[in-house]
Amino acid sequence: MHDFKAEIEIIGINPFVFLPQDILESLFKTAGKNKGKIPVRLLIGGQDFEQTLIKYSGYWRLYLNASMRKLARKEVGDVIALKIAFDPNERVVPFHPKLRKALAQNKEANVGFGKLSPSLQNEISKYLSYLKTEESIERNIDKAIKYLRGEGKFLGRSLPEKSAKS
Repeated sequence: MHDFKAEIEIIGINPFVFLPQDILESLFKTAGKNKGKIPVRLLIGGQDFEQTLIKYSGYWRLYLNASMRKLARKEVGDVIALKIAFDPNERVVPFHPKLRKALAQNKEANVGFGKLSPSLQNEISKYLSYLKTEESIERNIDKAIKYLRGEGKFLGRSLPEKSAKS
């Protein structure tokens, strides 16, 4: 694992850090690539996290979600200490069975889901799979189905134009 410290920055609503160039190059070498998404493991305050290193707007960024920042007690503008390594393990995004059932019962939403990019499909599936209470699962599946039919927002976004109803 590589140790480094970096200032937490933000782009849009997404907090992230830049990696030192030597660590970035080492991760590329270990991953065998320097394009696309690079799965990594992080240690923050002794806690292990899965994350993905992503190139956005010409720069490689390591996004830090709320649980990571909360554990480290760090926010945008703070310097955070991290350990990072390439993660060769396959990433499987869980698909919530209630979402599968709801899509099977709503053809329009199912078509809308099929038109989304794979990364957005994964984001929706992953989000729903990590909800804890039945109430929040049901409420969010209802929101997701409406979103996929072109009605309203889900996960803070409107349906992309190319996926919207024709």
